Amino acid sequence: MTLIHKVEHCHTMADVRRNIDALDERIVALIAERSGYVAQAARIKQNANQVHDQARIDFIVDRVKAMAAEQGAPEAVIEAAYRAMIDAFIEFERGEFQRLRPQPSQEG
Repeated sequence: MTLIHKVEHCHTMADVRRNIDALDERIVALIAERSGYVAQAARIKQNANQVHDQARIDFIVDRVKAMAAEQGAPEAVIEAAYRAMIDAFIEFERGEFQRLRPQPSQEG
């Protein structure tokens, strides 16, 4: 496996952890940005049944696995991470969809 992106040669676990922590900061920022688009999807979609789109999920997973292969990343890790993230974002989007469309109260 040849990584396209250069990975710094580490001499200690502190070096490894420092680099991973720096990557985590970037990853969290990107996930936060992605969540803004998922929130917009909840606003744009007209029907709750549109929140789970299996064809789109399959497309994303296939796409990121291909990207992983091109960049020398472990495809199984990328697939598992994306499937978990997509599942979590589906729940987030369902919540946003409901929040944006409050149901009338059933009092009476």
